[in-house]
Amino acid sequence: MGVEIKYPVGEQSFKALRERECLYVDKTRFLERLLEKGSKYYFLARPRRFGKSLFLSMMKCFFEGRRELFTGLYADSMDWDWQPHPVLYLDLNQESYAKRESLSQVLENKLSEWEKFYGITPEIDNFSVRFESIIKTAYEKTGKGVVILVDEYDKPLVNNLHDEELFVSFREQLTAVYSNFKSSAEYIRLVFLTGVSRFAHLSVFSGLNNITDISFTDAYSGICGISEKELVENFQPGMRAIAEKHGKTPEQVRDDLKKRYDGYHFSKRSEDIYNPYSLLNVMEESEFGNFWIKSGIPTLLAQQLKKSGMDLGEVFNAQCFIEDLAGLDFETPRPIALLYQRGYLTIKGYDTESEVCTLGIPNNEVKAGFLNFLLPYYANFHGETSARFSVFKFVGEFRSGDAEAVMRRLQGMFASIPYDMEMQCERNLHNALLMLMMLVGMEVRTELRTSSGRIDLFVKTDRYYYIIELKLNGSPRQALDQINDKRYALPFATDNREIIKIGVNFSSESRTIEGWEIERQG
Repeated sequence: MGVEIKYPVGEQSFKALRERECLYVDKTRFLERLLEKGSKYYFLARPRRFGKSLFLSMMKCFFEGRRELFTGLYADSMDWDWQPHPVLYLDLNQESYAKRESLSQVLENKLSEWEKFYGITPEIDNFSVRFESIIKTAYEKTGKGVVILVDEYDKPLVNNLHDEELFVSFREQLTAVYSNFKSSAEYIRLVFLTGVSRFAHLSVFSGLNNITDISFTDAYSGICGISEKELVENFQPGMRAIAEKHGKTPEQVRDDLKKRYDGYHFSKRSEDIYNPYSLLNVMEESEFGNFWIKSGIPTLLAQQLKKSGMDLGEVFNAQCFIEDLAGLDFETPRPIALLYQRGYLTIKGYDTESEVCTLGIPNNEVKAGFLNFLLPYYANFHGETSARFSVFKFVGEFRSGDAEAVMRRLQGMFASIPYDMEMQCERNLHNALLMLMMLVGMEVRTELRTSSGRIDLFVKTDRYYYIIELKLNGSPRQALDQINDKRYALPFATDNREIIKIGVNFSSESRTIEGWEIERQG
């Protein structure tokens, strides 16, 4: 009988993980790369629950000289003297930052703790001055350069993209503290910050010209998360247990894991990365599930997407430069950057000639979970069960060619949806239909180009082509006439599928579909 493997689901303490003899996927080789590079300041951006906190915790133990925790790991073989350095670890992930005083309290508690440890009596009640004094005193008392680790350095800002007053207040407080990274450089051995974004107007970035952002570097693409090689080396027993429980082969289990949880890429030529949180949960329970997507509610993100009025067809297949994904500002919180930084989009391709990245949804867990969450923002559902059932019925009607039933169901879905602007009514209908099709695996295109114009919505099933034209405050006949006058069906006439043309009128006054006309061809 084999030794039971302990999977550290949600464990962020390297010390606790090692003392409990839990499974640890060795990331200590990245320490050697960081030390050899010679830079003093590093920044790493990754989505939530991807192992950033655990990596920082491991760094803390490493620089504190706790060699006994690294037995059997790569770091134990490194050329390192294991002499302890003073480590200042600031964790900003502990608060929601919904109140003005919340950040001040976190900073006050941490500074007081460090001052007590180093025997400092603060002379001025100023966060910046006190932090500078702590760094200098720690260096003088130990004779070693100070290591500063900041977990989720930007959480107070990211959580308040909707609240300008709190955003500005927190930005000023953080800028004052982080400015010490430059002014206290002579006492510092290393600074490592994690977060989800680079805020350009924060002095930690605008003031430090030599900060090394490893977020998009190929050599560090696997610093968090689980690579294919690491999956094979560490999770074979878990995959065998899943296979036995579900009557599958290990190869089938591995294929399921890949479709559900793999697909993240964090650089131009990144290796495939699995979501570590979901993978550990699967191994712990020997059951598949949408673990990561359920661990955080992207309400703000959904609101930003709907507010922007963007075509989700363009968002989910976006193209941009790497720089567009790195930064974020309160004034321009770009939805594509937010989606990438939160883990709902990832890099799917990179063109070396144009230097343009193509983005996409990472895997099936993210696709199903995020779209199911997002859909009620665009359509009229009452509860998750109702939404799932409506989608199930909608799919059956679409695939059977029952266009009349499809339109009646859509009319119900869009009854009394409170759109913010008239111009967004048609766009929101586009987006809802796109999400419905993506959820059920149908091929759907918005504004499909033809030689004579753009088809509003085009859907392909095994037996049918649907060509749908939407008119805002017009008439179904006008929409259908446009399909015929511009000969939108011509490119598909040689196929054996039946073509179903639907002209739809959407009323901004009643905020719903008011009428439609259907015409069949072939």
